[in-house]
Amino acid sequence: MNLLLIERREGMKKKKLDYFAALYSVARVINATLELPQVLSEIVRCVTETMEVKASSLRLLDPRKKKLLLAATHGLTSGYIRKGPVLVEKSGLDRKALKGKSTWIKDAQTDKNFQYGGRAKEEGIRSVLVVPLGIGKKFIGVMRVYTEKVHEFSDKDIQFLEAVASLSTIAIENARLHQNLRTECDLLSAYKFRLDDN
Repeated sequence: MNLLLIERREGMKKKKLDYFAALYSVARVINATLELPQVLSEIVRCVTETMEVKASSLRLLDPRKKKLLLAATHGLTSGYIRKGPVLVEKSGLDRKALKGKSTWIKDAQTDKNFQYGGRAKEEGIRSVLVVPLGIGKKFIGVMRVYTEKVHEFSDKDIQFLEAVASLSTIAIENARLHQNLRTECDLLSAYKFRLDDN
């Protein structure tokens, strides 16, 4: 009995260290480049491997705030990815996350809050954890993890994914600001060039 307890504690310590190492890796990726697709792809890969789940994805709200557009994924088949649009009004799970609440469902195949239950069954997805991507009260998307077996996510799992989502939001905002700055510089250069020509 004591041996089992010791093994469980050691497993929890290892997972805690893995989560810490993964957060460090995510922070390094974010600091290494402003190429958003590369950063987001690396983040979802890291999440999938660290949490030992089937897959993970990151979706961003479209400008009209009606759909969640796929920005990065790891572990999902192309068939599942092309299943159709994720509509905010039809996905109770994502609606909760976009209000700032991390949430999870035990069985995506049967839960009415999951928009594509039938496709989840085909893909072999059971439990899904969704956390918001946002700064303050401004939410720009969601991060999801998917398991193959029914799973209860621990508080540590949720905290880890929330931390990664926060770092991801910073990366997204940094890339957007960088792109805006680049555009403004290009416009100023073009304007200066025109003035110099006259």
